Amino acid sequence: MNKRLLWYIIPLLIISILVFLYIFVIRKTDDITIEARADTLKTEILPINLLYDVPVDSFFIEKGRVKQNQNLVQILKQFNLPEGSINRLILNGQKAFDLRKIKAGNNFTAFLSQDTLYQLRYFVYEHTPVDYVFFDFTDSLKIDVRQKEVKSIRKKAAGIIESSLWNAMKDAGIHPMVAIELSEIYAWTIDFFGLQVGDSFRIIYNEILVDTMSVGIEKIEAAYFRHDNRDYYAIPFTQDSTESYFDTDGNSLRKAFLKAPLRFSRISSKFSHSRLHPILKIRRPHHGVDYAAPVGTPVVAIGDGKIIKLGYQGQAGKMVKIRHNSIYSTAYLHLSSYGKGVTNGAYVKQGDVIGYVGSTGLSTGPHLDFRFYKNNVPVDPLKVEAPSVDPVKEENMAAFDSVKSRIIRQLDSF
Repeated sequence: MNKRLLWYIIPLLIISILVFLYIFVIRKTDDITIEARADTLKTEILPINLLYDVPVDSFFIEKGRVKQNQNLVQILKQFNLPEGSINRLILNGQKAFDLRKIKAGNNFTAFLSQDTLYQLRYFVYEHTPVDYVFFDFTDSLKIDVRQKEVKSIRKKAAGIIESSLWNAMKDAGIHPMVAIELSEIYAWTIDFFGLQVGDSFRIIYNEILVDTMSVGIEKIEAAYFRHDNRDYYAIPFTQDSTESYFDTDGNSLRKAFLKAPLRFSRISSKFSHSRLHPILKIRRPHHGVDYAAPVGTPVVAIGDGKIIKLGYQGQAGKMVKIRHNSIYSTAYLHLSSYGKGVTNGAYVKQGDVIGYVGSTGLSTGPHLDFRFYKNNVPVDPLKVEAPSVDPVKEENMAAFDSVKSRIIRQLDSF
């Protein structure tokens, strides 16, 4: 009886073991294999590499730059574009883009078929760092003017003046346009020709990127400048629908007069009651400030006013004199030529180009002799404290103080 029972029990045990092995070992192995295959499939799904929204792996790519005096038709002919397509381009192309406006030095990209015919399928001409013209030759000719993706990145930067603002910007890896924007903000407050070693700055600004390449500055959000042991904050605030920069007291950084009549030069001679003249070799008053600059450098009016004298004035050479109001007037000497529309009696606005640096009259070399008069008496232009215009209104001071506190915290945090 026991032997019979064993003959039934033993096969059942063997079957049970086999079922166990299948469920927990073989099935598990199958699951692992399936997962591994799934992982393999996942790794095989690669992202499509696009250039101007065209899959680059499907074409031969050729890049180049427009040569001097080269036109679009000449460029396209080197890619064996059929005459019919060129004719359609000439006839229909002007509707989307003026084909005559291509510029030497600008980039282009050709997408060519990967067969033996090596046919031009797409062509891209970069008109600006942002705008490009897309030519589609795959069917009937299509031309679109498109734009690359533009990103604005908020940045913070700081630097110390060791030689010049330009060099400080370069050493700190800051876009050079920031120096120009900064000089615009502080044009009425800081004399950038008189920067000193040890002066420092901190700025918060937005930089524009296209294809990871910087193409300029969108805006300076806030700035701080330490100059001549004084602190100058530039706090943006909108009043009467216009945004301007103000100091910590709510006074506009914009003043009645600019600090200097030209950008990024150097002072070669200052205001003096007794200066040895470089040509005459005698001592006599020099009631102006000389700015050394190349011939042709634009000279601007430091304030609104009326031109009361214009022409060749002996040793002063070509000169422009402006009366700003009943108290102040300025003069610009040794000019090479005058600005467009600059005539005797004409009214000019602050920042208008009134002439260009030269060396006319009694002059040792190209420079601007700039003179400032108060009640017709010459005064040192570097010591004039011009009044502010349009301060923050009393009813807006609470809102301004809130903005000011936030901006100063941000600027002082780095």
